[in-house]
Amino acid sequence: MPRNIVFAPKAGRPPATYSQAVKAAGLVFVSGTAPTDPMTGTITGTTIQEQTAQCLTNIRAILEESGSSLDKIVSITVVLADEGDFFGMNEEWLKWFPSHPPARQGAKMPVRAPNLKISIAAIAEV
Repeated sequence: MPRNIVFAPKAGRPPATYSQAVKAAGLVFVSGTAPTDPMTGTITGTTIQEQTAQCLTNIRAILEESGSSLDKIVSITVVLADEGDFFGMNEEWLKWFPSHPPARQGAKMPVRAPNLKISIAAIAEV
């Protein structure tokens, strides 16, 4: 089964150690996506709500580049630096997925980067 690497310029450039996403078996697997500005590569937003919105904006760009969309997401993994940010993240989440949300898992970030509050990975149908 062929695998296709996805690169979405509108979501910025990922580090050379991984792909933004991989399309295979009718699905697109989006790597953990940080709240980075696509133009500068720097982390944007100071609140968990702002960073959640930027992560989802970047994921939307990656999914669109791969022929998918946010409404085709079947599963998301949310990784938080501070578990206390869950309610703020969920507040923003509900704006993006007001009904029929995808399955969601959560985890705590093993290593903290300065100013990074969240990373989100997704799996969507193509």
